[in-house]
Amino acid sequence: MNQEKVLFDGTLLSIEDIGRLARQQAGVELSQGAEFIARIDKGAAFIDTLLKEEGCVYGVTTGYGDSCTVAVPADLVDQLPIHLYTFHGCGLGDYFDAEQTRAILAARLASLARGFSGVRYRLLEQIATLLQYDILPLIPQEGSVGASGDLTPLSYLAAALAGEREVVYQARRQPAAEVFKALNIEPLRFKPKEVLAIMNGTAAMTGIACLAWQSAEYLSRLTTRITSLAVLALQGNAYHFDDKLFSVKPHPGQNRVAARIREDLELHGEAPRNDSRLQDRYSLRCAPHVIGALEDALPWLRQLIETELNSATDNPIIDAEGEHVLHGGHFYGGHIAMAMDTLKTAVANLADLLDRQMAQLLDVKFNHGLPANLSGAYGEQVMLNHGFKAVQIAVSAWTAEALKLTMPASVFSRSTECHNQDKVSMGTIAARDCIRIIALTEQVAAAALIATVQGVELRGAAQQLGGDMKTTFEQLRGVVPALTTDRALEGELRQCVELIRRQHWQLYQ
Repeated sequence: MNQEKVLFDGTLLSIEDIGRLARQQAGVELSQGAEFIARIDKGAAFIDTLLKEEGCVYGVTTGYGDSCTVAVPADLVDQLPIHLYTFHGCGLGDYFDAEQTRAILAARLASLARGFSGVRYRLLEQIATLLQYDILPLIPQEGSVGASGDLTPLSYLAAALAGEREVVYQARRQPAAEVFKALNIEPLRFKPKEVLAIMNGTAAMTGIACLAWQSAEYLSRLTTRITSLAVLALQGNAYHFDDKLFSVKPHPGQNRVAARIREDLELHGEAPRNDSRLQDRYSLRCAPHVIGALEDALPWLRQLIETELNSATDNPIIDAEGEHVLHGGHFYGGHIAMAMDTLKTAVANLADLLDRQMAQLLDVKFNHGLPANLSGAYGEQVMLNHGFKAVQIAVSAWTAEALKLTMPASVFSRSTECHNQDKVSMGTIAARDCIRIIALTEQVAAAALIATVQGVELRGAAQQLGGDMKTTFEQLRGVVPALTTDRALEGELRQCVELIRRQHWQLYQ
């Protein structure tokens, strides 16, 4: 299968590691090192010792959440974990897709591999087995407030490890028990702390955040390339991207965007003025500032997401070396919530920018001599054809929906669970909003890419293209022919969206 492997041995992982696993560009490898195995198992052994000594451990010898004052007799301790994943089986809504589910599993494995969760190495092996065979628990998206972590979504992972509920295997929804039996996989029998360790963490929101970050980073580059094409199609003023101009406002990401546009337009040194139009509208002139806000946020957002990814996020934390049980709130997804609320707003601004560029391209009052609605028809057919008129309406609809979803989820904390969880992160809702906004922005970008290529062609500027700009033009024309007469564009738009999601277009390094 995959030659490349992502190693889980307690060392730091990156957003890209999770992305490669999620997209099946790499396989999973769980360390078999004796020292790593011993360190993981030591936590579970410490829990066993506490139980023998009649120690009190939250979620092991007590009920959960507000029920932590309820003592569980020793002879019932083994049954408690089964109840935990059972009563949390109440998720609703759409299911996470295959890529998202792999990312969630990988994020949980990364956290447990830190060695502070009181679980056995055997549990880590079972999660790795799901990833190796691509057995994906069917996880509903709705039902988590992001503290105590992603309890309801991750209960479906716990149940699947035990051979319960449903999974997707070989593109077919099946009972986990049947898949395990066919593959000779032994269902996991949980030790007392293990189900709590699986469920009481931020893996769902963090796995989704890893995928969202990568998609947003690609959209930033794609929006920059589309802007360059729009400048050519609209005969924009290249001076707006001048190096000296940007040197006086030195945001690194913003300057990087301007430099990319200069390179696309093959401008070296001071850019030439277009004296016929001193200043373009903001959607061209300020594009580096709009895209640059996202570019400058990405390093900070990476730090938040990767720190969460490489953290122990359950409760209690088990310090087997120091023999401590540390009760706290590391399941709280506040950092991911803030990252996703920030990212979704920055991405929605890309959709808004592209929507405004589209409006310029199609309107004869603003497009400087291009045909109305970018129609490629000629002769008598001009009267009948409407070009991209409906596509622009659709772009406005997708943009409006994206903008509507930017309300920060993190400020909608709800006191729940008998006021034990009285301040919660809403991190998973923020991550789901972000993924939806990204999907809508990808649709806007697909339409804008097709339209700007059409605009460049109608302007007669296609022959001027060189380097990567020419490559993008040719790649697009390989899947979407010029629009010379009205046709239904849904199929081509969907194909273009899929290519964006697969990061097909060759963009800046």
